[in-house]
Amino acid sequence: MPYQLSVLDKCLVPDNETATGALNNVAELARLAENWGYHRFWLAEHHNTSSLASPSPEIVIAWILSRTRKIRVGSGGVMLQHYSPYKVAENFNLLSALAPGRVDLGVGKAPGGLPLATGALQEGRDSANAADFSTRLKQLDDYLQTREAADPENALLATPIPAVSARRFLLGASTASASLAAELGWDFVFAAHLNGDRQLLNTFTRYWQKHSQRPVRVAIQAIVSEDPDVAMRQAAEQQLWQAELVNGQRVTLASQAQAERFIRQSGSEAKSVTRRQAAIFAGSAQSVIGQLDALHRDTGISEFIIDIPVSDPAVRRETLYLLAQAKGNIQPQKVPAENIIRTA
Repeated sequence: MPYQLSVLDKCLVPDNETATGALNNVAELARLAENWGYHRFWLAEHHNTSSLASPSPEIVIAWILSRTRKIRVGSGGVMLQHYSPYKVAENFNLLSALAPGRVDLGVGKAPGGLPLATGALQEGRDSANAADFSTRLKQLDDYLQTREAADPENALLATPIPAVSARRFLLGASTASASLAAELGWDFVFAAHLNGDRQLLNTFTRYWQKHSQRPVRVAIQAIVSEDPDVAMRQAAEQQLWQAELVNGQRVTLASQAQAERFIRQSGSEAKSVTRRQAAIFAGSAQSVIGQLDALHRDTGISEFIIDIPVSDPAVRRETLYLLAQAKGNIQPQKVPAENIIRTA
């Protein structure tokens, strides 16, 4: 069975661009991704950063749904540790009522920001008695159930109850997270765009195929150009840093400066701060599709969700267009000039 291609968008803000311009770029990219045969378009959640314009993916999802016709739209993902599971269920039931059969709810375990933002998002919470992530996810799953209540007048329902519920995904990079998804009957997306270790990916795919009947889905990073050397240079410029703290926290960040800020804001000492090689599929569309073909054959991956770690909208469009062309979703031709976003 052939694999599908999808998109994970972080709403990156290019240099000398406003958040409004960046969000307009995202809406246009979603429209084009739909035309080019991509299966789903997800929005990430990040806080307290001027370089990313989506602290509330639910709002952007509603906007993208109104500007597209058939592509699935969802979160990649909602950072559940910050929020009431009941409110998240209400949001996604409302989105599902607005666009039946097109909404995905992806949930992540990461904070989506540095400790100052986490503290503000969780202000007033009794952290000593707060439910852990697995408990919150189970609560969310229960609120999303569309079964009729035995006593509707006294039941707590996440209204409106949609005709078609949002499809549920857990995002993670460990077999522990995959186990939780399998227990709840959720789909799972392995975050290879943050941890591209091939051995870990193989371990995950074997585990998932043993414990779940649901498809193997993987998030990856990719940069493609008609000039492969350009794509390779852009990939080489990307950074990933891992900070491990004495208090047990381990986070992946986009720069050394971010890692240092995280440590300062956490109030904990650093155990280690290391730069990791970003696992990016880069080069020509034919070479990248060839690598994805090989992974599909070797591991049974049925969907690659593509994160393009470059803010330039022309690069993002070119990557998606050329990949769709190489995969056979669209007929070969030059990237149309009218599909190049020119920002003021």
